[in-house]
Amino acid sequence: MFENLRGLFRKRRRCESDTPPAAPTPPPRYPEDIDTETPESSDGYDVSWPAASFHSPQTDRPYNASERFVSILDQLDARVEKLRKDALNLQEKKDFLLMSMDLIKSNEMMQNMSEAEREEIMLYIQRVSSRLGTVELNVRTVRDNSQEDSLSQINALIDTMIKMGDPVIARQRCQLYLNACCSSSMDPSGRMDTLPEADLGPVDKKFESVLLGCTLDDQKNIKKRLQALMGYLNKQTVSH
Repeated sequence: MFENLRGLFRKRRRCESDTPPAAPTPPPRYPEDIDTETPESSDGYDVSWPAASFHSPQTDRPYNASERFVSILDQLDARVEKLRKDALNLQEKKDFLLMSMDLIKSNEMMQNMSEAEREEIMLYIQRVSSRLGTVELNVRTVRDNSQEDSLSQINALIDTMIKMGDPVIARQRCQLYLNACCSSSMDPSGRMDTLPEADLGPVDKKFESVLLGCTLDDQKNIKKRLQALMGYLNKQTVSH
């Protein structure tokens, strides 16, 4: 009987020695151990990355939850702001294309063409305008009624200038408008810019008065639009 017990003991030891050792238990992961940044997609926006921040089995540190949410929302806020800037840049490009077509339609050389040639050009412009119309961009700027009215007046003044037909007179008017933008430029806090532009020259007082009624974002966009228009008119003036 003693031999039988010894045999069972040896057999048990052999079975234990043939069993592979168990894998070590991984340490618990806390919320701050989880990386919120995942590789971005090709367009720069990856909506899957926030979810990884919440897949932690550790629940014994609830005091970090608020900080975690704030950190993630800060990153989302930065991405939203980048998206707005990208959309605004695209909107500016679309506005420039629309303005270029308006300038072509009002160009004095169009009047020197035959009726058939002018009709052909106008049909071509219409086709391009229709294609551009398929691109819809809308970045909403919060305005009150007074600011909406001011922006509408500014757009009417610029449109009238574009349709003048004479590039020299249009350039002079555009310079007056642009001087008004520079003289009334403000910093993001709403204070008047303390860095005066050199040799501003005369300004259009009516344009300047209406401009000051616009939002700061609208003032910046109006200035960019006028700068692009001035560049185009300079080329037109030189070619004459």
